[in-house]
Amino acid sequence: MRAGWSAFWSRFGDLDPAVQQRESKAHKQMGTLGGGNHFIEVCLDTEQHVWILLHSGSRNIGKELAERHIAVARTLPQNRDLPDRDLAVFLSGTPEMDAYRRDLTWAQEYAARNRAVMLDLVCGAVRDEFEPLAVRFDEPISCHHNYVSEEIVDGMPMLVTRKGAVRAGAGDLALIPGSMGTRSYVVRGKGNPASFQSASHGAGRRMSRNAAKRQFTVADLVAQTDGVESRKDAGVIDEIPAAYKDIDAVIAAQSDLVDVVATLRQVLCVKG
Repeated sequence: MRAGWSAFWSRFGDLDPAVQQRESKAHKQMGTLGGGNHFIEVCLDTEQHVWILLHSGSRNIGKELAERHIAVARTLPQNRDLPDRDLAVFLSGTPEMDAYRRDLTWAQEYAARNRAVMLDLVCGAVRDEFEPLAVRFDEPISCHHNYVSEEIVDGMPMLVTRKGAVRAGAGDLALIPGSMGTRSYVVRGKGNPASFQSASHGAGRRMSRNAAKRQFTVADLVAQTDGVESRKDAGVIDEIPAAYKDIDAVIAAQSDLVDVVATLRQVLCVKG
């Protein structure tokens, strides 16, 4: 990700006209975390190795592009009589599909570059903090979530959409986080074709954000994140661990999809 920046930004002008006024903001947001369930964590595994775990995406520019193309799809003739307008599709080989895939590819690259920039900044901060010790990092594990990939399925090229999922091809390393007060897992994919070689992106929520805000207090948040240096205020109650499913049960339920490589516990969690 250290190369190709000029070529990447030069493609902004090819994106949908609806986002052209956002180029300056997209530049400014590069290397920023965002809110919601996005985080930067310092973790320890069972052998006391230190891990930096980072979760973020394409920021608002990806969302805006998606909403623009969804709106276009709903106007197309093949989608006029659908029982649910959320079933609207593009047809292969049409200008609308080509435009969607162009913008989607760019947004996914934005997300990958955004995470790479943040990871580099965090690693630099760790090196500076522990100087003069020589801090070394292994090669990072980078995996997309909520994305589209062209892959061969049953011998045919297909578009695989992983929503709430990551790729878990045979030997692929992936990350499955829990919540800001529970464990996270590093896993290796088994390449199970029944799941299109996929596994879960995380624990997943068991209640909505609004429900969590109604049910829990700051005191609950403090208790559930005991031992983790993190925000403990009303602004992140919707991210309280109890709002998420049991990560251990989630991992156990997909033992046919992945093998556990490392179990991580949070020491520090930074929320946007």
